[in-house]
Amino acid sequence: MTRIIAGAARGLGLAVPDAGTRPTSDRVRESLFGSLETHGLIDGARVLDLYAGSGALGLESASRGASAVDLVEKARAAAAVASRNAAGVAKATGVGARVHQSGVLPFLRSTSLVWDLVFIDPPYDVAEGEIAEVLAALTPRLSPDAVVIVERAKRSPAPDWSAAGMSAMRDKTYGDTTVWWGELASV
Repeated sequence: MTRIIAGAARGLGLAVPDAGTRPTSDRVRESLFGSLETHGLIDGARVLDLYAGSGALGLESASRGASAVDLVEKARAAAAVASRNAAGVAKATGVGARVHQSGVLPFLRSTSLVWDLVFIDPPYDVAEGEIAEVLAALTPRLSPDAVVIVERAKRSPAPDWSAAGMSAMRDKTYGDTTVWWGELASV
């Protein structure tokens, strides 16, 4: 069962779409969010969760003090699940997550919003070229100190940060999953 690990909505169960998504494990989320909190990257942050599925990453951020959360999910059924999960977290936290039923690239190309923390957790079969396009479209939507987290299969190559005007910060592997951290490149 997927659940909120910590914060105001701690222990709240999250529904998971029946198919087409791969929820981030509790172990990975616990470690990732521990690091994010240690670096002061969640409290008050504007958070974007791309390929959101159930919305677990963005909603964990809301539970831990993010000020705004946007969840982007193309699949209608998954977006409906994310909306229900967001409503439950909003009751516990007072932070309402906006769910955008849209493809990631069309959403990024049409929005004027800016974020401080971004999660990119696509299905493992999403091509590296699409990830590169997403990073490039995302760059103008980042605050100066923003952090971008990309979660992929361990066998996947590292994101091409430099092509998007970004640089790698760190990476960590958990079983068959690797999490990469990136930031805007220094000018």
